[in-house]
Amino acid sequence: MKQYITHNSSQTVALAERFAKTCRSGDVLAFFGNIGMGKTTFIKGLAHGLGITADVTSPTFSLVNEYRSADKVLYHFDMYRINTWDDLYSTGFFDYLETDAILAIEWSENIENALPDNTVCIWISPVDDDELQRVISIGTLEEYNENISA
Repeated sequence: MKQYITHNSSQTVALAERFAKTCRSGDVLAFFGNIGMGKTTFIKGLAHGLGITADVTSPTFSLVNEYRSADKVLYHFDMYRINTWDDLYSTGFFDYLETDAILAIEWSENIENALPDNTVCIWISPVDDDELQRVISIGTLEEYNENISA
């Protein structure tokens, strides 16, 4: 697992832009972290790094937003309100997994049993009580499962 510390939202965006260069079509990115940790901020940087110029916003009410660049598609999910398998099916989530798009999923803890094995997990948490600094950890689903059971 790789860990990074960012000191403000601009640094989080810049890290995400660099991370975007490692993303490939079909990647599933699962985001974990409390409200206000910077998940959407990271995804804004990710989109920019993928060449997407659209204004990225949280899909809290729409559940999924679609963004396109010349050669990439990004689906941005918010699973905050997903509580059951029926809820998840109603989003069309499993159909999106069959595409070549990159999926960025906020509140992945709500659907962790549905995440594919090759999911890249991104945890965002505060540095101590600092309101701006974040620890951003990027790893595998296996590392995520080891982390939560420890």
